[in-house]
Amino acid sequence: MEAAAGLGDLFDDAVALLPALVPEVPGDRYGLRALTAAWLRSQNSDATRRAYYRDLAGWLDFCARTGLDPLAARRADADDWTASMTAMTRTGATRPASSATRARRLAAVSSWYTYLQSNDVADRNPTLLASRPSSAQIAASARKAPSLSAAETAQLLDTAEGRAREQDTEAAWRDAAVIALLFYTALRVSAITGAGRDDLSTEAGYRVLWYRAKGKGPDGRGYVRADGELARVLDTYLTVRARRHADGDLPAGPLIVTTPHPYDPNKPGDKPLTQRDVTNILRRIAKQAGLPAASRLTPHSGRRTVITTLLGNDVPLAKVQDLADHADPRTTRGYDDTNHKLAASPVTDLTRIIAKHRDSPARNAHDR
Repeated sequence: MEAAAGLGDLFDDAVALLPALVPEVPGDRYGLRALTAAWLRSQNSDATRRAYYRDLAGWLDFCARTGLDPLAARRADADDWTASMTAMTRTGATRPASSATRARRLAAVSSWYTYLQSNDVADRNPTLLASRPSSAQIAASARKAPSLSAAETAQLLDTAEGRAREQDTEAAWRDAAVIALLFYTALRVSAITGAGRDDLSTEAGYRVLWYRAKGKGPDGRGYVRADGELARVLDTYLTVRARRHADGDLPAGPLIVTTPHPYDPNKPGDKPLTQRDVTNILRRIAKQAGLPAASRLTPHSGRRTVITTLLGNDVPLAKVQDLADHADPRTTRGYDDTNHKLAASPVTDLTRIIAKHRDSPARNAHDR
């Protein structure tokens, strides 16, 4: 009970920092701030809660700056907010938000309004009919994360493992494990950073890594095979990491972790990696591998590379869709950066089939 109360206090404290919300009436469990905290608690994961909180804060900041009561907002206000959205680059500069970012922010705020409506606090959802990026625009935005060719992927994996063998440190083997997970599994970065040691198990005689599947609720899980080259690197990382534990046995916790700071005892390591950590690891190893796109790679590049490589080598779409955990095969197809659709076009097969039934004299006349 105490833990639950502490969790409630944590959300209440975070919501208290949000702008543009009316002051809370003591004891009102259905006040705007209390319901906002309850909405956050209802989300499936900490990652979703953080993302929704951040996106809602952006909308409420817009409301505060424009003198708008969030409960009185209309579609035109949501459209104005969407048009003004920006995002921060690695250098700290701002740029217009991508289509995917705009769609995600609108979805988060829409979820908040829907929750308020279901508790009879809001009369309308101003984002419901707001102008949203099309699926084509979102797909085009996602394609900005560059993918690698099969040769470049091999170079990246070789560089990561070669560096690990040369240095033989926990950090180097961890980096190699991160690269292997990204470029062998097509997992989303949240699945990698959120994986625990207990998520490595055996299923039907195969080594697998379980993960929380996107959009399938708190209990929705999927798994990928974690054998072969991936298992070799991952097992070596875990073995090397166990060296700094007196009994040589790793405690339960995250699968991939930070390493102890060499000079700061207040940073003992064993914390889960963040998306930024994974991005930095990927770009650092890619730069050492001499890849031209090193500075532009993101964890999503691994997912895109896996899908593109498989489709480009005639692996059936259904199998790739299953690996990528996509509900719609068109989503999987949208990741493909190759022209294999042209090379494998059934038009050639159709021509050959029909040719067997065509009138030979007509073809001969055409040939002459």
